[in-house]
Amino acid sequence: MSANVVVVSGSGRYADPWHPLAETSGRVADILREQGHTVTVTDDVDRRLAALGDAQGSEVDLLVLNVGAGRTPEERAQVESSDQRPPASLSDADAAARAGLLAHLERGGPLLALHVSSTSFGFMPEWESVLGGIWMRGTSMHPPYSLAHVEVATDAHPVVAGIRDFELNDERYSKLRVSPDAQELAWHRLDGARHPLLWVHRYAGARVVYDALGHDSASYDSPEHRAIVANAAAWLLSDGAAAG
Repeated sequence: MSANVVVVSGSGRYADPWHPLAETSGRVADILREQGHTVTVTDDVDRRLAALGDAQGSEVDLLVLNVGAGRTPEERAQVESSDQRPPASLSDADAAARAGLLAHLERGGPLLALHVSSTSFGFMPEWESVLGGIWMRGTSMHPPYSLAHVEVATDAHPVVAGIRDFELNDERYSKLRVSPDAQELAWHRLDGARHPLLWVHRYAGARVVYDALGHDSASYDSPEHRAIVANAAAWLLSDGAAAG
């Protein structure tokens, strides 16, 4: 079944020097178009999220977020030079983006969040609860970009149906804070510990998938990773009462 998919790709304050977000958003859009969906990619993050609160917001069947931290350059410099986050300041843009995203979720709209999106929306206190986990400044990290071995809970959920352990070139996010309510579906190992890279979650009745992979386009050269994205979209758009 064809769906209307919007991929929101980070730019401006939602971009950073390390992630080629336009490139990875394009790869994700291609995967979803191959599944027969109508896909729109936009990098006007605040305006597109705010529009989800309008009457036409309900026309978005699936929201995909591939965005960075959501800070101005001044805020980013302040955070990077301090152990503390900058004082919360809910600007008009912040408030409208937050309201639109929550409106999408509260009407049951599904969400696929990718990679660095776990660092985003510092102005949105609900974001960790929405995503089912979060990157914690000063605790979360990743080892150097490398060939990564990913362990998969094969067939434990539709998102990983038929997908076995695999390897790909990517960053391996580690020490994320993950809700016990999230169902973890893939991991990597670092220093003897297992760190989740993929999970499913629910917020306000909406289905959510977080995929921590996807640093650059090489990640999407992996057939297994492409299959995860396709499966995630199919599950998020399905009507069945699947686990998670």
